[in-house]
Parts: sequence; C-alpha cells; structure tokens
Amino acid sequence: MVASTCIDGHLSLSELYHPPVKRSMTVAGHQTSISLEPLFWDRLRTVAEADGLPVNALVARIDVARLESRTPCGLASAIRLWLMARA
Repeated sequence: MVASTCIDGHLSLSELYHPPVKRSMTVAGHQTSISLEPLFWDRLRTVAEADGLPVNALVARIDVARLESRTPCGLASAIRLWLMARA
C-alpha cells in the first residue's frame, strides 16, 4: 500500500509515480476491471471506510453520477475526478 510508505505526509517519488494497478470488481451487477494508481486505490478505500461502504458500492455511486453527467468520461477518470473533488 502506498499510504504505508508515507514519511511526514509525503510520498517518495517511486510511490507517487507508480503505474496503474488493475483490479476486478462487480459494479451494479456487472464485472469490470478498473486501473488506478495505488494512490487512488488507497484514497478510495479510505473514503469507502469513512462512509461505511464497500469499495465496489462507492464505485457504483460514482458510476451513477458519471453516467448522469452531460459529458460522461471513463470510469477510472470519473473515480479520480470524484476523489479530487471530495478532497
């Protein structure tokens, strides 16, 4: 996990620029794969835990909001944008 490598609240460059990691999950009853950088996976888990939700349920909520937008982007981009907007 990237968060465990934080020193004084800062990530090393090797952790910050880690390439995306693909994970499979079920979202709204459908299997999908999502590729996110570890930094975003860590933040997504943290937010889901704080909201008392499983990660896939939080991703499903983000997906609904994404599909309701006038110009929906891809799911991975929507997750990144949602997390940034929530910060």
